[in-house]
Amino acid sequence: MSGKNAFYAQSGGPTAVINASACGVLQTARQHSDEINKVYAGRDGIIGALTEDLIDTSIETDAAIAALKHTPGAAFGSCRYKLASIYEHRAQYERLVEVFQAHDIGFFFYNGGGDSQDTAYKVSQIGAVLDYPIVCIGIPKTIDNDLPITDCSPGFGSAAKYLATCIREATFDLSSVSRTSTKVFALEVMGWLDDRCLCARR
Repeated sequence: MSGKNAFYAQSGGPTAVINASACGVLQTARQHSDEINKVYAGRDGIIGALTEDLIDTSIETDAAIAALKHTPGAAFGSCRYKLASIYEHRAQYERLVEVFQAHDIGFFFYNGGGDSQDTAYKVSQIGAVLDYPIVCIGIPKTIDNDLPITDCSPGFGSAAKYLATCIREATFDLSSVSRTSTKVFALEVMGWLDDRCLCARR
């Protein structure tokens, strides 16, 4: 697969570290220029591949790539778009092959949570089903910390720290008025405690 280009995209909800992962991919690819020529980033996730809306990251300076580590949001745009099975919606995969061939893409890096890893797996099937050789790698990113095999998913630590800070501050606020006023504070959280509430009680 030497001398091929790569496709990278972000998927799902942005975390405080998703752009740091992007930085890691792009910097590492530049260190292996004998195997990876260019990295194209898909605008708005897999949609960028399907619509051929690609960002050529090779024109960016090393300083701009390094700055991704401190950039909020999803720098290349994200999406919540689930591919159907290759057997159910073959045309979508044929479109991916068309775009990948046009840009000489032999590597596929997809940065996201559980659904995104499923997308990476489905794209990997075009190698066998459509006879297009491609290396697919899923890059974990989720505050849920629920991806199989991974020990601690990037995104979890930042979400846990944010939540701990919020609860600590809420507890101080609650303690200061609990004698004559509010005695219970409910905080809705997302991710690994989705649809549950943590309650601080004096």
